Amino acid sequence: MYIQTQFVLALIVFLELKRREKGRLESFTRMTKVYPNASFTGGVPPCKAEMEEVMTVWKKSLIFNCNGFTVFDGKGDLVYRVDNYMEGNKGSILLMDANGKALLTLRRKKMSLGLGDNWLVYEGEETMAIPRLSVKKSLNIFNNKCLAYVTAGESDGRNNKTMYEIEGSYSRRCCAVSDDRRRLAAEIKRKEGGRGVAFGTDIFRLVVQPNNIRTDFAMALVILLDQMF
Repeated sequence: MYIQTQFVLALIVFLELKRREKGRLESFTRMTKVYPNASFTGGVPPCKAEMEEVMTVWKKSLIFNCNGFTVFDGKGDLVYRVDNYMEGNKGSILLMDANGKALLTLRRKKMSLGLGDNWLVYEGEETMAIPRLSVKKSLNIFNNKCLAYVTAGESDGRNNKTMYEIEGSYSRRCCAVSDDRRRLAAEIKRKEGGRGVAFGTDIFRLVVQPNNIRTDFAMALVILLDQMF
């Protein structure tokens, strides 16, 4: 009888707490919905909110025993997947949409004398065509803020103009991607959970300015930063 009474009291307290919190807390299932921080866009003017896309990046594949990324849009819908890079086989990475269609292929390019870390980005699964982007890890000791440079096509290190420059700290999930006119194209930010919910570095936000960079290109840069650092 005592146990039943305690159970009833506990149930009453639980229901009361749920009533008070109704409309304020948003539940999510970790395997299917990882939402961006709702407070982030709440105070942003409509014109700015419409110009940018806020995605939540989860450094985890939904496929068992496979490394990768899972990316959700602001509504919690799956938009990008990376399921195919395993330990010991990171020379080629495939960025897919929610249905598993190949969007971009990222392939490491071997550098002479082992200097730098250079990757080529191809459309779809085609790696015989001219690459769309070349991403090179920065080795400039006089500019330690710069993480990587992005050029069009297959960079020869001399003639290709820099399209994007990535600065910040990937390990801290605090990076900014700027175009050749120094306009902000994308940002990597720590995800701040509400009500005391703490997120580690495996879950973070990717904020993209679609007018300045393609969203799949921005996600490709995230993947390559993860490889380089």
